Order: sequence, then C-alpha cells, then structure tokens
Amino acid sequence: MKREGMAADSELWAGKFQELKLWASYRGQTLARTVRGMMYYHRALKMLAFLDTASEVDITEGTKQLASFGSIRHENDVHHINGGLQRRPQRRLNRGTSTVSQLFKGQEDGAALMKYTYVVTCQIYGNQKNAKDQRADDILTLMKKNEALRVAYVDEVHHQGYTQYYSVLVKFDQALQREVEIYRIRLPGPLKLGEGKPENQNHAIIFTRGDAVQTIDMNQDNYFEEALKMRNLLEQYNYYHGSRKPTLLGVREHVFTGSVSSLAWFMSAQETSFVTLGQRVLADPLKVRMHYGHPDVFDRLWFLTRGGISKASRVINISEDIFAGFNCTLRGGNVSHHEYIQVGKGRDVGLNQISMFEAKVASGNGEQTLSRDIYRLGHRLDFFRMLSVFYTTVGFYFNTMMVVLTVYTFVWGRLYLALSGLEAGIQGSANSTNNKALGTVLNQQFVIQLGLFTALPMMIIENSLEQGFLPAIWDFFTMQMNFSSLFYTFSMGTKSHYYGRTILHGGAKYRATGRGFVVQHKSFAENYRLYARSHFIKAIELGIILTVYAVHSVIAKNTLVYIIMNISSWFLVVSWVMAPFAFNPSGFDWLKTVYDFDDFMNWIWYPGGLFSKAEQSWEVWWYEEQDHLRTTGLWGKILEILLDLRYFFFQYGVVYQLKIADNSRSIAVYLLSWICVAVIFGVFVLMSYAQDRYAAKQHLYYRVVQTAVIILAVLLLVIFLRFTPFEIIDLFTSLLAFIPTGWGLISIAQVIRPFIESSVVWDSIISVARLYEILLGVMVMAPVALLSWMPGFQEMQTRVLFNEGFSRGLQISRILAGKKTNTS
Repeated sequence: MKREGMAADSELWAGKFQELKLWASYRGQTLARTVRGMMYYHRALKMLAFLDTASEVDITEGTKQLASFGSIRHENDVHHINGGLQRRPQRRLNRGTSTVSQLFKGQEDGAALMKYTYVVTCQIYGNQKNAKDQRADDILTLMKKNEALRVAYVDEVHHQGYTQYYSVLVKFDQALQREVEIYRIRLPGPLKLGEGKPENQNHAIIFTRGDAVQTIDMNQDNYFEEALKMRNLLEQYNYYHGSRKPTLLGVREHVFTGSVSSLAWFMSAQETSFVTLGQRVLADPLKVRMHYGHPDVFDRLWFLTRGGISKASRVINISEDIFAGFNCTLRGGNVSHHEYIQVGKGRDVGLNQISMFEAKVASGNGEQTLSRDIYRLGHRLDFFRMLSVFYTTVGFYFNTMMVVLTVYTFVWGRLYLALSGLEAGIQGSANSTNNKALGTVLNQQFVIQLGLFTALPMMIIENSLEQGFLPAIWDFFTMQMNFSSLFYTFSMGTKSHYYGRTILHGGAKYRATGRGFVVQHKSFAENYRLYARSHFIKAIELGIILTVYAVHSVIAKNTLVYIIMNISSWFLVVSWVMAPFAFNPSGFDWLKTVYDFDDFMNWIWYPGGLFSKAEQSWEVWWYEEQDHLRTTGLWGKILEILLDLRYFFFQYGVVYQLKIADNSRSIAVYLLSWICVAVIFGVFVLMSYAQDRYAAKQHLYYRVVQTAVIILAVLLLVIFLRFTPFEIIDLFTSLLAFIPTGWGLISIAQVIRPFIESSVVWDSIISVARLYEILLGVMVMAPVALLSWMPGFQEMQTRVLFNEGFSRGLQISRILAGKKTNTS
C-alpha cells in the first residue's frame, strides 16, 4: 500500500480499511477468498469470449493491458491515484467499427453473465441485515465487487401469531447501486430440518441455471489459469467413460494449507494422497469413485430429476456428500475423474480441528455402515466392485477399529495368561528357541501398528510419482523427524473410537471445526474434554495392563522379548496421551502448564447449573458425554455393560496376587474383594453425607466422623498385619485392582441411569466420578509437567511444530506476553 501512495499507517483505518480486511481474508479460509476464487470463472469466460471475437490487433492490445493489470488483481479493485480512490483506468480498444470503453465491458460481459452465475447460500443473511450485523455489510460488499454473485437466504416475516418463511435470491444492481431481489419463494415452514451444509446446497440449487453445477465448500479457492480450462472439462460430458457418458465429473484439489505447521503438512499430505492417487484408482479401473466434498461438477438436470445433489436427513447423512455418489451409482449414473483442472482447498491446521473433523467423518462412516445405501450397493454390485466400495468407504474405518481392538485383545489375553499361571506352564514346557521364535512372530505382527507405515502410501508412492524417488524419501524422513508417527497413531484412535461408538449406539452429530488460524495455546481442560473418552482413558487402561503384565509375566523377565512383544502397544499409549500436548503451541511451557492445571481444577469443581456450558463445568460436560447412552437401544446398552465387565475381570486376576490371598484359588477370595469394594464405597457415602450435613454449621461433628473413620482404618490395618499374611505391598496392589472396578461401576451406572437417577445413589456416583476425573487428569498431566519442567523441550517442540520464522516470532511473543491475565 505504501508503494501505491499510502504515507502513514494511520491511513489504514480511514481509506484503506476495506482493502486491509480483504488482504487478511484472502490469507485465511474465508468466504471472501472463496468468492474471489470462484469469480475467476467469470473473468475467464469474459476473456474467452473476447478472444473468440477479437481481431489480432485487439488481442495484442489486450495482452498488454492484461499485463498491466497484474496477475492477482481483481478487475474491480480500487487503487490510490492522486490522493483519492479510483478505478484503474482502462484503455480503449478498436474492434472494427465499434469502440468499447473497457476491455471486458462489451458483449463479452453479457456472454459471461449468461454462461455463469455464482450462488452463495447464507441462510441467516436476512437476520443479519435486520440486526445490523457487520457480516451482512461484508456480504453486501462482496456483491458490490462481483457482478455475477448472487446470495440466497431465508427471510422470516413475523405476523401476529405466526411466521412466514421465504426463500430469497438477491444481487447488487450496479445501475441502481443497491441490493435488489430476483426471486422470492414462499416456504411451507422452517427450512432447516436436516444438516446444515446439505440444506444449504438443496436451498441454492433451485436458483442455479444451466446444465452443470459445481459445488464449492467455503474453505476452497480457485486459480485463474485453472478457470480457463473449465470449458475443456465440460466437454467430457460428450465422451463415453466406460459404457456411459459421465453424470459427475470428478476434480482434484490443491491443498494450500500445508506450510502452516507440521500438522498442516501431515493433513495436506494425507489429503493430497486421497485426491490424487486414490481418486485415480477409484475412478479407473475400479469404477467406484463417489462424491467426497470435492469441487465436482454435477450434471444438473440429471441430478435434479433423481433426488438432488445432497441428502440432508439428520444424523444418518452427517457425511452428506458421499450419498450423492451413492445415489448416482445406484441410479445408473457414471462418475469420472479428471486431473487437468484443480481447485484450491483449505484443510484443518490444528490438532483439535483435525480431530473434530475426523470424528465427524468417522461418525458419518458409522452411519453409512447402517444406511440402506451401502446395503443396496452391496447387493447390486459385482463381487470386485463390492469389495472396492467396502475398502474405500466404511471398510477403512472398520479395519482401523479392528486394529485397535486387536491390540487390546492381545494385551488382555497375555495378561490373563500371566495372572492365571498358564504362561508359566507354557514357559516351563518350552525352550529358549521357541521364545525367540515367539518374539519374532509378534514383532512382525504388530510393527505395522506404528504410525510409521501410515505415511508410506502418501509420501513414498505419491511423491515418487509427483516429484521423484529421492525427494519422496527425504520428505518421508523429514516427516518422521516431525513426529508424524505420533500424529497418525493418535488419529487412528480418533477414527476407531467414534466409528465404534456410532456403530454401537448411533447418534452421529456435526462438529464445527472453525478452520481458523491455529497458533493459540489450547488449555489442558479443553484438551481433556476433547480426548478424555476417546484417547486418555483407553491409553491409561492399556498402560496399566502392560505394567501389571511386566510385573507378573514370566516371559517379561526377558527384557528383549517383552520389548519386542509390547513396543507398539507402549507407543500407542505414549502417542494417545502425549500427542495433544506435543502438537499444542507452547504445550511444554512451564507457566502455561501451571495455569492450565489451575484452570482444570476450577472446571472440575465449577457447579453445574441450568445455564452452565460444558466449557465451564465438568458436570455439564459429563452429562453431555452420556447423550449417546440415552438414545441407544436395548442391545446397545447390553453390549456397553458387557464391555465394562472387563474391569471386573481385571480385579478378578489381580486379587489372587495379593499376599493375603496366600496363593488360594478359591472363589471366596474374589467375593471377599467385593466386600472390600462395598465397604470403601460405603465409607465414601458416609463421608459425603457427613460433609453435607455437618461441615458447614456443626464442624465438630464432621471432624469426629473423620477421626473415627481414620482410627478404624488404622486399627483394621494393624489387625491384618498382625494376624494375616497381609503385607504393605498389598495396599498398592489393592488400589490397582479396585480403581478400575470403580470406573467400571460408574460406567455401568451411566448406562442404567434412568433407573437410579432419582435415588440417593446418583449423587454419590457423581461425586466418585468427579474424583476419578481428577485422578485421570493428574495422571495425564504428570508427564506433561515433567517435560515442561525440564529445559529445552519447549524450544524443540516449537521448532518441530512450526517453521523457523514463526518459531522465532512465537518465542519473542512469549517474552512480551507478561504475567497471566486475570480472568476472574
């Protein structure tokens, strides 16, 4: 801007403010960027129309004029000229007998408007205008700048006693210099009955014209040179691809967010692999390519007469885009894929955003598994195409879930062999050669679980095709140095959890990711809310099992065999616990860790109320995490209870290892352990009752109850030490046995909540669950605090996560940040 005449920075807030907003918007994943990209089609059409009718002299002059525009200038951009804002002057071109005032203001403009219209669906635009919202003014500004832009929204007209709904299409009239309505259609009721995005598409398609429609997400971009080739792409409708002409033209994407951070690079590589290698093979020879939210071009008339381009039913169509492909395939359509044109695409760049996106997609695939579309495809396709559909849609998530379940099944089975003594018998009858063979087999079986090989197809194979073999090898090793294995293993846990839960209980829901600039530190409480159930709980369970197995296993005495057998399982534990902090900006900053723990404890103890949110209160979040159990069926509840019984099985195996059991194998030992559980729970209920009854006004009574409980516990401990084989180590072993049992009881109580919620037991269950959450939070926070306390880890994490320039800026911002802000 200073090169164009701006003298002082203060002018930004006067005449340059609109340009400043657009400059910032064009560098994010915003509507302004998408509109600018789609308007390149309008410019391309005008240029093609000009070239079709222009003389050689006009083409020569036009080329010079285009060069003076600059490669990224919009034709309606304003510029600073002689102290004022004016449009860039246009040269006059001679075309035979006619004189045109501007390069693109002759018949080319009319031809382009006839050929192309861009409809943006913003359902709440009417409400924003009524509320004088700034965002409404921004949308109006976009319409002013782009002549071919239309905005469709839902207008609510309130009358006495009822409300009328209208679907409205508007544009900005350049002659009248105001917004005008083009169509107004009365609706029978509120529009949004299904999911948001497909409702938007179904709402906008009635206002489109022509034979083809391209669906564009709000995080996409476009390029002028690619827009010039759209005419060639549309010619594919005239050619046979296989036995039919295509009804859906697939287009590849260029992911432009790969340079933001290492996470953005991983996601960009994963997405690029899917939209290049994957789509090529799916389209030819497999012939099972669907619609995956890409900027595909639909045969508009074909789809309008066959159910539309989206399915919008709530829950079941959470992944609405792929159902357009299912519908196309089932109704005899043909989907092709073409790579001589591409459209820009922005991807999530923060771990929390990526996880929410993958949770949405995994839940959507769970609903696809239960949908009639997959059922019909499986019955109507031939064997090879049926397998191809399975492994390229729901099969990928099913296999991911099976890998995780295999790890747990293997570890639980080894634990059973160790605790029951069967492993010692097998060890006694086997020689050392067999042990080495066992270790080798297990090593080959489970090494594939490492996230190391998740990156192989996308980095080695795809980059070898695109860039060459040596650059692909270098990128692969660079990825590993940036902890890509940690990320992909963590991502595997996200997919398996949400896919499995949706299969078991249903209830998939849309999760808005935001797609903003992710350079802000996420608090521990926020990470705990997102990953407690999907990763932290399962990782701690796996870690406890592996620890107990290491103590009681005969094979584990051989350290090498134990490492070979369980290295991938331990890697799973580490990645599921540490990934949210390793990829969190300033994740190992000591002061932020201290503040995060304070914030976590405040969140835990904040009382839940009618107007409290999950971000404020643990209790509200805890209830929200049980929503899927309230809507599940009888079989879902039964299976959930059966899965929770594994904690009791763990208790069954551990209590026989107590010294006080004296090597007894009687069932009485297990039954007595349940008496201990009942006593512990009874003492907790007694203490809670005493605290509620006496702690505030009769404090002395409360202290008497506390003293009596402590004296009885010490007396009982002395009696056990004196008259039984009980040892101090049994205290820790008992905790190891009873803590998982308590978690299992809480999990079962959540399933049968409708039957016990009105009883006095429910309040005690909430109190116990809160203590468990504190314990789990401390267990997760402990390694984070240790790494934050040790010097050097924060700088290494920042350098791995971001590029060098941004890392330096982030370190400077930490110095300038000062002390913690008072948020009370």
